Amino acid sequence: MGLTEKEQRQLDEGLLLPLVEQFYSIQGEGYHTGCAAWFVRLGGCDIGCHWCDTRYSWNPDHFPPVAVETIVARACESGTRHLVITGGEPLMYNLHPLTTLLHREGFTLYLETSGAHPLRGTFDWICLSPKQDKPPLEAIYPLAHELKVIIEQPADLEWAEENATRVNDSCHLFLQPEWSRFREIIPLIVEYVKSHPQWRISLQTHKFMHIP
Repeated sequence: MGLTEKEQRQLDEGLLLPLVEQFYSIQGEGYHTGCAAWFVRLGGCDIGCHWCDTRYSWNPDHFPPVAVETIVARACESGTRHLVITGGEPLMYNLHPLTTLLHREGFTLYLETSGAHPLRGTFDWICLSPKQDKPPLEAIYPLAHELKVIIEQPADLEWAEENATRVNDSCHLFLQPEWSRFREIIPLIVEYVKSHPQWRISLQTHKFMHIP
C-alpha cells in the first residue's frame, strides 16, 4: 500500500495510525486480568516472536492508516473509559496525539509493549513484556508498572530475573507460560513461583474463555 507524502507525514507525526482492530473485551493477562476494557490494536512489529498469536498484525502495510480522531470517537462509544493500546508493537509510532485525545475524553490508558522503542505518549499503566531478540531500552524499565515475561523453556527464567533487576521496586512481576507449551511449562513455573514468591503467574485467561 503506497501512502501519499501527506499521509506519510501524518503517520510519522502520529496523526494517522495503522489500526488493525478495536474491540470491547476482558483483559485476559497480567495485573488487570478480568477487567473490562476497550482494546486498540495497532499494526506493525519488528520483533517477530515465533510463538506470537497476533502475527496478522505484524505488517502495517496491510492496515490503512486511520485518523486518531476516528479511533477516539469509536472508543468513546464503547461504554468504558478503560483502554488498552496493544499490537503488534505500538511504540513503533508516536502515540502522543492519540493518548492526549483519549485522556481529554477521560480514559485510563494501559500500554502493552516490548519496550524496544522509545516511549512516545502518556500512559497510566505500562505493561513491559521484554523479548530477548530485541531487548527493551533502558529508559522504559523504571517506568513499568508491570513486568510480564513469557516463559517457553527453563532458560527463560534467567531472562526474567535479569529484567526484574532493572524495574522499579513497586513493579509487579509476572511469569506467563507460552500458550503452545502450557502443559509442559506450567509445572516448572508453579514450582518456581513457590520458591520465588516475588513473582506471580499470569495466564491467558481470554483463551480459556474463548474471547478476543
